[in-house]
Amino acid sequence: MKKEITKEQVMGLLLSACPSYTKRWEKYLEENYEDGDEQLLYIDVADFTNHVIELYRLNETEEFEPVFEVIELLHIQGDEFVKELATIGLLEDIQLSLTDKQEHDFFIKYLKPDSLKWWNYLIDFWSGKLFNEKTKSPS
Repeated sequence: MKKEITKEQVMGLLLSACPSYTKRWEKYLEENYEDGDEQLLYIDVADFTNHVIELYRLNETEEFEPVFEVIELLHIQGDEFVKELATIGLLEDIQLSLTDKQEHDFFIKYLKPDSLKWWNYLIDFWSGKLFNEKTKSPS
């Protein structure tokens, strides 16, 4: 059995996939945490997704392939917290930053199979197609 990815590993994986975020990440840590503070990973990845959206707006998408490979890896090999973070913290934050169908469609080409299922699940959820709590998630 493979070892699951834990929340402590997430930012390292994202930074490996997206080196352009490194300086911003260092500044973010300096401005938001003191020694010994517990990191708030959902807020941390929100800043990361803001960076991804900025890259998209600048048409600097060279790192998107590895970024979305990591997001897929988080969906497949993450522990329960990490899997949820990959959907709610990363994919949903990206979707909420996009303004129209054309922008949503742009990201489809980078999504791997599990991430695409969760991407579509979020769209269905927010469009009201999933109106019943008993509706099954795509897993």
